[in-house]
Amino acid sequence: MNPLVRLLALGTLLLAGGCASLSPQQRDRAQGIAVAARSTALDCDRADRCALDSPLRALGGQAIAESEAAGAPRHYATILDEGELSLVARLNLIRSATRSIDLQTYIFDTDDSARMVIDALLEAARRGVEVRLLIDQLSAISDLEMLGALSGAHANFQLRIYNPTFGKAKLNYFDYAGSVLCCFRRFNQRMHNKLLVIDGVVGIVGGRNYQDDYYDWDREYNFRDRDVVVAGPEVREMAANFQAFWEARRSVPAERLNDVGRTLLRHGVPPLPPANFLRPERVVRAAVEAADPQFVAEAFVAPALPVRSVAYVADLPRKHRRDPGPAATEPSLDRLIAGARSEVLLQTPYLVLSKPARKLFEDLRAGDGPPRVVVSTNSLAATDNPIVYAMAYKYKRRNLRALGFDIYEYKPFPTDPPVAPANLFSPAWTEGPPAVPRPSGATVSGSRAPGSRPGRRGDDGSEVEREVLRTETRPSLLGTRAVNRPLPVTRRGARMGLHAKSLVVDRRIGVIGTHNFDPRSENYNTEGVVIIDDPVFAERLAQSILRDTHPDNAWVVAPRQKAPVLSGLNYSLGKASEALPILDLWPWRYATNYAFQPGPGCPHPLTRHAARFRECYVPVGDFPEVDVGPKWLLVRMLTAFGAGLVPIL
Repeated sequence: MNPLVRLLALGTLLLAGGCASLSPQQRDRAQGIAVAARSTALDCDRADRCALDSPLRALGGQAIAESEAAGAPRHYATILDEGELSLVARLNLIRSATRSIDLQTYIFDTDDSARMVIDALLEAARRGVEVRLLIDQLSAISDLEMLGALSGAHANFQLRIYNPTFGKAKLNYFDYAGSVLCCFRRFNQRMHNKLLVIDGVVGIVGGRNYQDDYYDWDREYNFRDRDVVVAGPEVREMAANFQAFWEARRSVPAERLNDVGRTLLRHGVPPLPPANFLRPERVVRAAVEAADPQFVAEAFVAPALPVRSVAYVADLPRKHRRDPGPAATEPSLDRLIAGARSEVLLQTPYLVLSKPARKLFEDLRAGDGPPRVVVSTNSLAATDNPIVYAMAYKYKRRNLRALGFDIYEYKPFPTDPPVAPANLFSPAWTEGPPAVPRPSGATVSGSRAPGSRPGRRGDDGSEVEREVLRTETRPSLLGTRAVNRPLPVTRRGARMGLHAKSLVVDRRIGVIGTHNFDPRSENYNTEGVVIIDDPVFAERLAQSILRDTHPDNAWVVAPRQKAPVLSGLNYSLGKASEALPILDLWPWRYATNYAFQPGPGCPHPLTRHAARFRECYVPVGDFPEVDVGPKWLLVRMLTAFGAGLVPIL
């Protein structure tokens, strides 16, 4: 496109989107309004900032003291598998902070769980704790009233937005279209890190964002995710990495954004919107548990493991420069995988490999006595991102045969997920789970959100409380609603999909973090992981991953039964079709999904390599439990024409 035409087109789009930039003077005025409105009053005059007495926070102090006494780092680590418990851990730690709270995330909503965190952060600021909140713009809070209120909430509370496209917080479809014309790569360079650091001694790293579906609180769809709490001196490295992002040029104070600043210039700092909790009973439950020292000790401290070597490895903002420095997470993970001797357990929601990753696993398989590679990933029925799944579907033959993966695809309705019974939504409920009695003395601000419609049925039969932009999904160029969303399924009820990103090598090294092991994580996003070299921790993480591959929770991907005639020709033609960047339309695919059928001769699950595999497993089709209809054609068209999308998926 001619540069002048491109510029004119971009200008038209931006003007149509109503995103004319504020002048530097206007930004300064908006920032001045926010700063002047920030209260300096404190609710506490004690040295400990009236912090909650927390056994989990105390574990951090214990680890630091033991490290100083021994002259060597000592750490403790707790895996957070259950969604609501991971929220309770965050709330407890925020309330126990005495000096500082640094929170970095990719998605931050305004629903029940996210509002509980916001309220806890503001309460900490009013106690005298220095609070810093850094959110990636693409999935940040889009409520301008909320952002305006937070920008002027308190002198101890700061909010910055990372990489704001066109200098604004709330995007529309003109902005998405404009980004394609002017700055596609920069638009896609996102801060995918998720990190919470308390007083520099306790940190949480993992896959969870701040939205109800990460904490088992959504009635339509929830993520099977994982975090790790780390207590000890390595948390200082987490704090240092956060500081680098906080100081980066792309991290912009919320009040200096065009749309937030315009709100402040017109109306001043608005009041914080009321907390209209959709389900107050679960808010009470989480709040009470987070304030209960005995509950916290049993849930998080008792299962904490003393671990040997802990390293926080995370990309820096320089990964997003025009001439970027070396990445951190990808090379570290590649070295771990390349050094595997017996086994690699890999859990990723999006099984789309880059060329370097494919070469890594090819080399691993070519060695003497190659390790077994077990992959836990999503099925089409479970994934939140069907477009990405289409690429995994296209390359199943390569992943199974050439790379030797043993692939397990997560079911949308697992029968043994790590979810509290109160959050296992039954299809029979029309108004949600039974109410939990409110403990004496507990209070809840707000009530059911106005306009919410509990019990409304979605097209896929699930309960829909509100439209949600989930995880990696994006609006299209034609609208601002989520279009890449879970597909309709054959059953009613809340379903689940994998979002955990974890790795175990030789039952010796365990990794939990944000890296999806895909081209997007390698090329566009910044990521962060915790690497723990400890056999006891690695075994516990391995068992957590293997639970997700059990027949109760996953299907096995395996080659189809060979046809009695022309099977070789079919394989050759299918392989040739797969290699085409477009027109991969060969209908008879190499592999499909299988379900375990226990019986007298099949008492235990088998691997796909077992001689009796086909006696104990039955094929259930390429897309089990998907209400296929025209969706099968959609997936096939994406696999046929979408190979060029792999780098950005």
